[in-house]
Amino acid sequence: MSNAKRYTFTGDSSHRPPDSHDDAPHKAEPYLADPELIEAVNLAIYLRRPLLLEGEAGCGKTRLASAVAYELGLPLYRWNIRSDTKALEGQYTYDAILRLYDVQTKQFDINPPRDPSDVQAYCKLGAIGKAFELVDRPAVVLIDEIDKADQDFPNDLLTVLDQPWSFFIPETNQTIQATPGNEPIVIVTSNKEKGNLPAPFLRRCIYHFVKFPDDPQRLQEIVAQHYRDREAKAQPKSSLITEASKRFLAVRQAKSWVKTPGTSEFLDWVEALQNFAAKPYGLEKLKSEELLPYRDLLFKLRADWQLYGKKA
Repeated sequence: MSNAKRYTFTGDSSHRPPDSHDDAPHKAEPYLADPELIEAVNLAIYLRRPLLLEGEAGCGKTRLASAVAYELGLPLYRWNIRSDTKALEGQYTYDAILRLYDVQTKQFDINPPRDPSDVQAYCKLGAIGKAFELVDRPAVVLIDEIDKADQDFPNDLLTVLDQPWSFFIPETNQTIQATPGNEPIVIVTSNKEKGNLPAPFLRRCIYHFVKFPDDPQRLQEIVAQHYRDREAKAQPKSSLITEASKRFLAVRQAKSWVKTPGTSEFLDWVEALQNFAAKPYGLEKLKSEELLPYRDLLFKLRADWQLYGKKA
């Protein structure tokens, strides 16, 4: 039986331990997680399975990883996925070209900053490799926008993110293995850009859909969390937040947008209402105007931007 510490995410950043890792986020993430999402995170920690998050763009999928790492005092290693990303890059990269360059440089009596005979100097661990090297605690690994990669990518990850939680580096003849009980907490985000992920990968994951908070009270709580560490004059009044929440939700529900404005756009919009001009936007003006101010913050595609400019 492993004697590793049991970690539990509560959604309360004030629980941050005093012995937080140097690679842990140094600033609290103003994140308000609902009970179902907190439960999903803790299931993933307990079962040592990746947590797959889907939801609207801007709903906070990526920021959850920072909130978890900050509260638990764990290092956060982020892996941003591109269309050409290979699964091996999360484990390590080997720069053979740089090594060849250093060999040639040394032949001309120019001492390179690295020793070409030291193969490890040309191997760099990726997000998963760094997490596996930890011996005293797990790391939080964020695999962001996994659906951007090719179809084989998710299944290739399964060979590493499962027993025996190890991989081999042939260039150095070295096996990197996670310490039992300290396997990484893996959070994966997807926007379904290329459709559904492969079934074997989905079977391995804990799945959670991050819903948009379509309740005005919930939106107001999110704003309060977002501004909790700001000075008083920069914080919007409750009356402004209440009216902004109502108007924003009405806009979301009024028409079929190509890209519906989400939580991120809402927070940017409230920030502009409060602090963009010399004084906060007038509450009565916000209530009476047919069209919302600062629509440039809410609509990010031409079709939506033009559609909202037309009177209903």
